[in-house]
Amino acid sequence: MSGPLSPPTVRPAVDSDADGLIDLVGSCFSEYEGCVLEAENEMPHLLRPAAHFAAVNGRAWVAEADGSVVGSAACKPAQEVGGLELQMLYVLAPWRRRGLGARFVALVEQEAIERGADFVDLWTDIRFLDAHRLYRSLHYQQLPEVRTLQDLSDTREFHFIKRLGP
Repeated sequence: MSGPLSPPTVRPAVDSDADGLIDLVGSCFSEYEGCVLEAENEMPHLLRPAAHFAAVNGRAWVAEADGSVVGSAACKPAQEVGGLELQMLYVLAPWRRRGLGARFVALVEQEAIERGADFVDLWTDIRFLDAHRLYRSLHYQQLPEVRTLQDLSDTREFHFIKRLGP
């Protein structure tokens, strides 16, 4: 991509976004050694994003530019009552540091407020340093716990939270 990038269109995800989402997540994962995408068994929500998030009382969005998915985010009720969990925040490298990630986080926070949630939380791979900087800049607090997923990438994740309201 050369020259200025026109702003992408953010819209609700549909199930036909599956290929674009898989390409997006695969591209993001390829930036990190040992980070592997295996959608069918480890990230099946990518195969039918709209149906998956509707079934868990959630929402998903994509950002599209020139017919390609360049970013995504989703949310669902948090494990702890009273909150919403931010999931699936991915932005292609050329689109980072242009406000798209913050725009997605704002969408999730607005959804949380509309649902009367007290907080938004998320889990993020310990390798995703750019994402950690974004969350901190948006006033998310890193909690002390770290969880380990039993996946092909040997993923370890940090937990972040942002309390909403006064």
